[in-house]
Amino acid sequence: MQRRWTAAAAAITALALVMGACGGAGTGGTGASTAKTVKIISSLPMTGASRTQTVEIVNSIKMAIDETKITNVTVLYDALDDATAAKGSWDAAQEAENARKAINDKQVVAYIGTYNSGAAKVSIPLLNQAGMVMVSPANTYPGLTKGPERGAEADEPGKYYPNGKRNYARVVPADDIQGAVGATWAQELGAKKVYIVHDTELYGKGIADVFRAKAKALGLTEAGYEGAQKADNYRALANKIKDSGADFVYYGGIVDNNPAVLVKDLKAVAPTVKFMGPDGINCSEFLKQAGPAGEGVYSTFGGVPPEKYTGKASEWLKNYNTKFNNNNPNPYAIYGYEAGKVVLAAIAKAGDKADDRATVMANVMGTKDYDGVLGKWSFDANGDTTLTQFSGSTAKSGAWSFVKELAAK
Repeated sequence: MQRRWTAAAAAITALALVMGACGGAGTGGTGASTAKTVKIISSLPMTGASRTQTVEIVNSIKMAIDETKITNVTVLYDALDDATAAKGSWDAAQEAENARKAINDKQVVAYIGTYNSGAAKVSIPLLNQAGMVMVSPANTYPGLTKGPERGAEADEPGKYYPNGKRNYARVVPADDIQGAVGATWAQELGAKKVYIVHDTELYGKGIADVFRAKAKALGLTEAGYEGAQKADNYRALANKIKDSGADFVYYGGIVDNNPAVLVKDLKAVAPTVKFMGPDGINCSEFLKQAGPAGEGVYSTFGGVPPEKYTGKASEWLKNYNTKFNNNNPNPYAIYGYEAGKVVLAAIAKAGDKADDRATVMANVMGTKDYDGVLGKWSFDANGDTTLTQFSGSTAKSGAWSFVKELAAK
């Protein structure tokens, strides 16, 4: 059965918005001369630990649609769930079902997703063969767009694009940058002997490997390296880390796979060991699960946190908080908005071909000098954003507190 998000927070499944006059930064078109109806589908895990972030991404996509007017174009929106209750996180079979649903619906011209890089690995090839554009607000695994020289596997990214044309882009910087800035920051924080753990998923292992390579280049000693799948306790691993003499732990993975449990178990036996993770743990749900043990945990994230937004981003945040009665959403929300606006700009630019998948895809992939809430940026030939800004935060009194901007070196 197809799963959809139907929470009262926003009744947006099959949302229809009639677009009046062309608007929005960088649309580059004036809409259609005759009436058109198109649909955007998002595929995100709306069940499980990631739900807090993904509800806010969906809110942001809805907000982008609300604000954008395109002459003679009606935009429908379906928010699909790629997670299952049984798994409590994204599921490959569910993601494939979502992609096929989009492909078989002739009104669908764009697919916003996924949240997890492993899920993208499933849907990119399916959508590629159907000639449909996919824009992710959250995927960061390098191999989805880049080759082995950037930390990918030998057959990546080619295997994801069976028709030979790129149809996938992301508005968030990739982990070949994030893992490296994380290692540099760890050294600045005093790390000398690092134990590296990953959750065995595509994203988690990928960023752990990038961190590992950079840490080695910086001269840090590796105390250990291993995969740890989701579990109810990590007491054995925590003791192993303690016995290794590590003074720092780097965790590559997502909140769904219980890094908060690892933090609790580690704090119980080695309270002085510092702990860092990437954007996969940079969310309120991780801090809620970790409780007091999460105090002092470090994390990295693309861009800057909401409290540091300026200009268009600051104005967007004010409008978001007003619209959704929120006190600053999680950092991925603004990326959901930007992904939505880029797709809408491509539809507007398509004019009388607003319902043509190939035209919309070409417009999205050709995005240049887009002046959005994230700043002015472009998609490169691989579909990656030209933005490279990262920031570092630490857990303080149950919230993420900005520490510094992190630059790739």
